[in-house]
Formats: sequence, structure tokens, C-alpha cells
Amino acid sequence: MKPHQKTFDRIREAVLPEFRDRVADYLVEYETVLQNPTADAERRAATAQQLRGYLRGLNTTRVLGMADWEDLDRRVAQL
Repeated sequence: MKPHQKTFDRIREAVLPEFRDRVADYLVEYETVLQNPTADAERRAATAQQLRGYLRGLNTTRVLGMADWEDLDRRVAQL
């Protein structure tokens, strides 16, 4: 399993069950770019930053727990 896939799986698992479908829809775009080996570094970095912002929003709305957010933010920053 690719490290990116494991990170995205962890994001999906960390989201409260009633929000998982909606979050999964949003993750598709981020996942596509970050797993694309032909995407340039600038595009990948911008996408990772957008994903981090999205995760912050999920944490703020209590869709993610704080401990989950910290772990996921660190993982996305390393993508």
C-alpha cells in the first residue's frame, strides 16, 4: 500500500461516520493530484496545503478529534 493511500484511509476513518460520504467526495480531488507521479512539485505542494486547510476546517467543526487532526496534519505535511 502506498503511503499516500494509508494517509487518505486514516483521514476517512478519523471522520465521524455521518460525515464520511461527504468528506470522501472532497478527498477524491486531493488524492488524485497527490498520487499522480506526473504532477509537478508546485501543484502537489499547493494541493497538500489545501488539504491541510480542509482538515483544519473539519477539526474546527468537530468532525475530527484534535488528536486525529494533529496526526493527519503532520502526515499531509510530509506528502
